[in-house]
Amino acid sequence: MRRITAFFPAAMAGTILAAGAMLVTAGAGHAATTGTPALGSNWYGSAPYYYTLDSDAPDLGQVMSATGQKAFELAFILAPNGGGCTPTWDGTDPVSSDTQVAAVINEVRADGGDVSVSAGGYGGTKLGQECGTPAATAAAYQQVITAYGLHAIDFDLEEPEIENSTAINNELGAAQILQADNPGLYVSVTIPSTTTGANYFGGLLLDNAKSLGFTPDNYSIMPFDGGFSGGSSQVTALQDFNAQLVSTFGWSSAKAYAHEGVSMMNGRTDSAEYFYQSDFQTVLSFAESVGMARYTFWDVNRDRECNPPDNNGVLSGECSSVTQNAYDFTKYTTEFAGATPPVTMPTSTITASPSNSTSASPTSGSGGSCATAWSSSAAYTSGQEVSYNGDNWTANQWNDDEVPGGSSGAWTSDGPC
Repeated sequence: MRRITAFFPAAMAGTILAAGAMLVTAGAGHAATTGTPALGSNWYGSAPYYYTLDSDAPDLGQVMSATGQKAFELAFILAPNGGGCTPTWDGTDPVSSDTQVAAVINEVRADGGDVSVSAGGYGGTKLGQECGTPAATAAAYQQVITAYGLHAIDFDLEEPEIENSTAINNELGAAQILQADNPGLYVSVTIPSTTTGANYFGGLLLDNAKSLGFTPDNYSIMPFDGGFSGGSSQVTALQDFNAQLVSTFGWSSAKAYAHEGVSMMNGRTDSAEYFYQSDFQTVLSFAESVGMARYTFWDVNRDRECNPPDNNGVLSGECSSVTQNAYDFTKYTTEFAGATPPVTMPTSTITASPSNSTSASPTSGSGGSCATAWSSSAAYTSGQEVSYNGDNWTANQWNDDEVPGGSSGAWTSDGPC
């Protein structure tokens, strides 16, 4: 299960809120985005998660340019940390007075994309736990939909909420109400997974949905943090989950796949599983072959290489702990949407130290050929070469909009070119 609180504790979220760097209100965001056209369901079904209050989150405009992805799943809407039936971002930033998220949404939409908003996640108090009825829970979520002019919403129903039958009934009932009150709203429901599909409580959730007569655009499982080993084990879980959907709702296997999705985790997971680009390709090929409705992952913030690439075997909320180019995993979601991602600039597949990088590059005054010019809109991984102001430079860490020769120390000079 995605453990967002392990990456960004409440204290940090409070610090981010106090910084108040983005002076855009939710009201302004709604006014600015009123009438924004919806994307096709293929894009909402491919939208990767993005932890919005992360102070080191990548710029989504740059992610869009690098990957071709047009939609993102902004996380997470929760009840206030002090309790109550009003929506907040991560329990700290009330939607009614938002000064941070609206600007992110406006940027994505200005670049031709759109967002979905995810409610719940792992950790924090969920609205379904605080609001007394499905109608009250729906009213709280409707505030979010209205504030940002949303066309899509995700219900990420995890621990401990998924074990609370009243809370789950509130969430599912709210989703059903929102679906009826907002024609065309894309609704996904995301739940934990075992190696054989939904667990006991996930099965009860499906039974609850059946009793309500509620059918979202898809039910998605998260096949990680449960004894998984590579993409093939994830495919097995998806096949088993398909059988659960068939059994619960009486659908054909094809109809079940058309209402089934997957939400993965890139690189190292909380329980020290590892999922590489090849695993994402394995699941993508399967998802496309059976006509699944959704293919996504947690999260864009981690879709970049650590320094060193394996992060010394430690989990990070800012990088994947596997060797990769920036946004490799996001490009698989773009492919699922039916688009062709831009070609990745060639990079070293092994993180090089500055001394090794320098020895492999032209020496000072050598006048060697210039590498590809540095771009302020690109993200670079350790070992990647660029040219800037007549010199070649090698990145000694992942960096984004860090000028070669600047004070950040992100680049090592290789001499004139």
